Amino acid sequence: MAREYPIEKTRDIGIIAHIDAGKTTVSERVLFYTGVSYKIGEVHEGEAIMDWMEQERERGITITAAATTCFWRDHRINIIDTPGHIDFTVEVQRSLRVLDAGVVIFDGVAGVEPQSETVWRQADKYKVPRICFINKLDRMGANFEKSLASIHERLTPFAVPLTIPIGLESEFEGVIDLFEMKATYFEGEHGEKLVVKEIPEKFKADAEKWRKIMIEKIAESEIDDEIMEQYLNNQEPSIEAMKKALRAGCLQYKLVPVYCGSALKNKGVQTMLDGVVDYLPSPADLPPTEGFNLKTHEKITREAKDDAPFAALAFKLQTDPYVGQLTYFRVYSGHLDAGSYVDNVTTDTKERIGRILRMHANHREEVKEVFAGDIAATIGLKNTHTGDTLCDPDHPIILEKIEFPEPVISLKIEPKTKADQEKMGLALKRLSDEDPTFRIKSDQETMETIISGMGELHLDIIVDRMKREFNVGATVGKPQVAYKETIMTESEAEGKYIRQSGGRGQYGHVRVRLVPKERGQGFEFINSIRGGVIPQEFIPAAEKGIKEAMERGVVAGFPLVDFSVELYDGSYHEVDSSEMAFKIAGSMALQEGVKRAKPIILEPIMKVEVVTPEKFLGEVIGDLNSKRGHILDIGDRYNLKIVDAKVPLSEMFGYVTSLRSMTEGRATSTMEFDRYERVPDNITQLIKEGKK
Repeated sequence: MAREYPIEKTRDIGIIAHIDAGKTTVSERVLFYTGVSYKIGEVHEGEAIMDWMEQERERGITITAAATTCFWRDHRINIIDTPGHIDFTVEVQRSLRVLDAGVVIFDGVAGVEPQSETVWRQADKYKVPRICFINKLDRMGANFEKSLASIHERLTPFAVPLTIPIGLESEFEGVIDLFEMKATYFEGEHGEKLVVKEIPEKFKADAEKWRKIMIEKIAESEIDDEIMEQYLNNQEPSIEAMKKALRAGCLQYKLVPVYCGSALKNKGVQTMLDGVVDYLPSPADLPPTEGFNLKTHEKITREAKDDAPFAALAFKLQTDPYVGQLTYFRVYSGHLDAGSYVDNVTTDTKERIGRILRMHANHREEVKEVFAGDIAATIGLKNTHTGDTLCDPDHPIILEKIEFPEPVISLKIEPKTKADQEKMGLALKRLSDEDPTFRIKSDQETMETIISGMGELHLDIIVDRMKREFNVGATVGKPQVAYKETIMTESEAEGKYIRQSGGRGQYGHVRVRLVPKERGQGFEFINSIRGGVIPQEFIPAAEKGIKEAMERGVVAGFPLVDFSVELYDGSYHEVDSSEMAFKIAGSMALQEGVKRAKPIILEPIMKVEVVTPEKFLGEVIGDLNSKRGHILDIGDRYNLKIVDAKVPLSEMFGYVTSLRSMTEGRATSTMEFDRYERVPDNITQLIKEGKK
């Protein structure tokens, strides 16, 4: 069976933005205008198609990235609607890894918000071409110029406006196309009829001004020398040439087209869809995907062609109540038939692809095969996790994995009854397979189960899903901060484990050197044993002992991070030495070395943004200062004050509620992880005593 749509007419895009910028509303309009849905689902009415989980509908937020396929101007567009809330950052990250392009949505009142910035930087990391859509221009306080200025200032100077609004707030009527210099109005019950007219007299001067800016941005990008020359000679380049240059600039991350509108009022979404087709890349426009050969570690590439060897990346697991575990994957090269076998190179296992599904949020359509550039799901893979590479058994390749942030918050969880105990284990395993930022561990001493995640809301949703989807009753403890420990100075230590009982004894002896590393650089084990003072077979055991001892630090029992351990000397006994003895010796040496190296506790510091009416500014700042907060900046946004601060996570529990009561419910806040920093000595004492 041949592919229905040529690869050049395929677009894999993600809709990304800050919480509440209107991502899901835009996605719903896209589904309606492209004929996928017959009615528009509204987020505020709990009817959005893309927000299909019960928790999403109740809270009016997106939690999981939903995938769907639609068609526009003879192009197939695969869309992933990602969450805006920082607690679900994993969903955005893994979506960006497998997408070719992004549509970044901004609130026309607020402009660039903290999370838009985070998402933008993530898109930069994966080199994702993107277009912008300034939404909500019908709202009180909407300001297109200010929003665009905030994009130029905080994200990229290369944003090029292609449409501007006709009127603002309640007078917002349509958009002006700066290429064609025509006004577009969106008529009909749902804005489905596009009516093109002349630009109203009072907007002509404005349109001329913005058109000049657009041409200047395209010329300055130096993508097309001819356009540059014409611009310098005060000649106007042809529309065709400018559009071609704009597309090339977009693919090279040198230009970012900007559209505007109001998804809720059904204005401007179709012009933005035209932009997706005109300027964003097809899988064939992008450089070949890079990976490496697992055996030789050589770099290999795969082109987005149907006849190339099959290679795909599993980027999301989801438990479906009807069909079991769904594995979403993105095909980078080749094609895949239902019923065939593939290799999971990451786990070194074979998997059978039984059924292939094309997803429409939580509805599915079965297909017999998928091709390069497609995003699909399959059922029943046993050993495949997020970030694993699936490929043709005869042409192994491993693609770049997805890096996930470490959890910063934990809580204890206990099953309510004996029956819940077995179900809880299964439910937690399923949920942690789905979400790599959600971790489970058992405390060996107290036998308690501890779950960790990215924030209070994240863990709240996990526990809620456990109750609803898996029928598990559980009691939850208070949230705890995920502290870590590290060392301040270098140190040396030895670990000697000698046991002599009747018969064969135990003998292990190691000397280690500990060196602190920069924040965030992790742990490194260096083997400097020369001349066989410790036989090669005992070194992995010593390393294992060191790593196990790192799980429990010496100050207050938190995991140790950011230092290197060099194993440089030791001794062994011909008869008595064993792996077990060296493992224990490694563990003893690490604990001894850490004690001598000025160990300290580290705590997660959060980047906090509070948007508050001016009259509460003093109280908000005073409150943040009392929480050991560090105020970075105070800005203005339409009658409101924006406070940017860095605050330790341990001080921020329940902050949303206390902020509401302090400001009569009128202030809002967002919070995201920034970095780990040293805990002050007085707080260290409280942590040791278990009061923090």
